[in-house]
Amino acid sequence: METVGLVGVGKIGLPIAENLIKSGYRVLGYRRSSLAEFEKLGGVAARSPADIGAQADIVLTCLPSAQALDEVVTGKQGLVHSARPGQIIIEFGSHLVPDKERQIAPLAAKGAIFLDGEVGGTPGMVSARKAVVYLAGDAEAAKKAEPVVRGFSDIVHYFGPFGAASKVKLINNLLVTINLAATGEAMALALKTGVDIDLLIKAVASGSGGSMQFGIRAPWMAQRRFLPAQGHTYGLSHYFDLIGDFADRMGVATPLFDRAIEVHQRVIDKGFGEYDHAVLVDVIGGMPRAKPRKKSKPVKKKKPKPNTAKTKKQAAKKSNKKSKPGRKS
Repeated sequence: METVGLVGVGKIGLPIAENLIKSGYRVLGYRRSSLAEFEKLGGVAARSPADIGAQADIVLTCLPSAQALDEVVTGKQGLVHSARPGQIIIEFGSHLVPDKERQIAPLAAKGAIFLDGEVGGTPGMVSARKAVVYLAGDAEAAKKAEPVVRGFSDIVHYFGPFGAASKVKLINNLLVTINLAATGEAMALALKTGVDIDLLIKAVASGSGGSMQFGIRAPWMAQRRFLPAQGHTYGLSHYFDLIGDFADRMGVATPLFDRAIEVHQRVIDKGFGEYDHAVLVDVIGGMPRAKPRKKSKPVKKKKPKPNTAKTKKQAAKKSNKKSKPGRKS
């Protein structure tokens, strides 16, 4: 039985571990807090990241911050102390690309390869094997690691150079941020219509206005199902600065994203930061309707101004033609 290491057995890490165990892997896990739930699933607790690295050729990490990543890789009991030639380490947490990049050299000095990984999806989607996994970095190492990654997800994409997976995840989460706010707004309006809500959700979800977030959250919004949270604003807010920094470096305006952040911030201000995103329907539904803007008058299409010089020339030609004597028969 092949051993796979997992550092960071949290909300995303736990369903990753569960699927790997179901796929027949021996999963060796580590986190600073309790591993009781992980062990109930059949996981094996490790003493430290270095302990995991000593026993696994492929190690997956899913860490909440750049500081945690630094500690796990180069800390006193970090992976670098047991790293060896051919070992592959993939970080699935979301951080600035430079924060991930600085892990490459210390591990490479020991012969190990560090890959950029990301997981697009909620814990529930990971559990159902519907999350999308992005990989980037050394192509040969990514190909070697892919069977293990497919042990917990059915959808895996390789994007090339290191950092590409992180960029794709930020673009994905920009859309998640906007789509969640849009779904909350649409459902706040829908619940006032008196229309059959179940049928409305079914129609919209499969129509041109539907999105994955609408398909997931709209039914929960209709039922006011806010706990337990499959995803919440505190978790999503981790990406706001990362996306903003990325857009700044690319020089691209993000007007919809910036406006959506204001709505998500209102969720936190109301004390609902740990509720499921479905709570947006109540938060938006409780907002006053802004004074509608004055309707703009239709712009009349202006006739193109004639080319004066051309017109004079044409008139002169016409005049000359009239002044010429006709042929005698």
